[in-house]
Amino acid sequence: MSATTLAAEPAARPAPERRPVVELSGVHRRYPGTPPVRALDGVDLRIDSGELVGIVGPSGSGKSTLLNILGTLDRADEGLVRIDGLDVGKLGDGQLSALRARRIGFVFQQFFLTAGVTAVDNVADGLLYTGMPLGERRRRALDTLERVGLADRVHHRPNELSGGQRQRVAVARALVGAPSLLLADEPTGALDSASGAAVLKLLHELHDGGTTVVVITHDHDVAAELPRQVHIRDGRIASDEKAGGR
Repeated sequence: MSATTLAAEPAARPAPERRPVVELSGVHRRYPGTPPVRALDGVDLRIDSGELVGIVGPSGSGKSTLLNILGTLDRADEGLVRIDGLDVGKLGDGQLSALRARRIGFVFQQFFLTAGVTAVDNVADGLLYTGMPLGERRRRALDTLERVGLADRVHHRPNELSGGQRQRVAVARALVGAPSLLLADEPTGALDSASGAAVLKLLHELHDGGTTVVVITHDHDVAAELPRQVHIRDGRIASDEKAGGR
């Protein structure tokens, strides 16, 4: 037997295991009215770990209600909602607050940074309810700001940052607790095109690093940059397709 035969090729590294971070089955949400508003009407959706997904739809389509359900800010009237393996319908308000604090990160169109507070302390506040000592919260905040490309802006206050930089601080605040799910609601809506493109690039980089990211948007140009697009209309999933992306 030759030496070449003996030298076996290295085994291929297995792909990382995909697990569901979001599982929705038969989800309904209705609001009072005459007639009642069917904001969500039998939604089924699964999002696995490491995915980058756009929830796309016009105003009134149900995407904001879906965001609130995914973020456990609202409860479904019917159906199963499971976030990171936990059945949301079986959790009390305190347990839901803990779930949001530890496993879900939020990024909004408006940055919601505290005026007069440095970037590092705005990000450290994302760990405020974990019981972590201030020094450790600041250390993690510094690491996360470096991750989003703001290592040279950690002591700047919001009024000293551009819109794109403020959104990066908001992303860092959402990420500092290492959430299982990052929800970005119209994250480029308040930005000029160059800053918006930079924030989208950052979301792609986070996805490449293994973060599960869901972007809620009405902007089809933004959606076209995402590898999976879930279109919602009249409270129902109209299409779910792999497209665009990089």
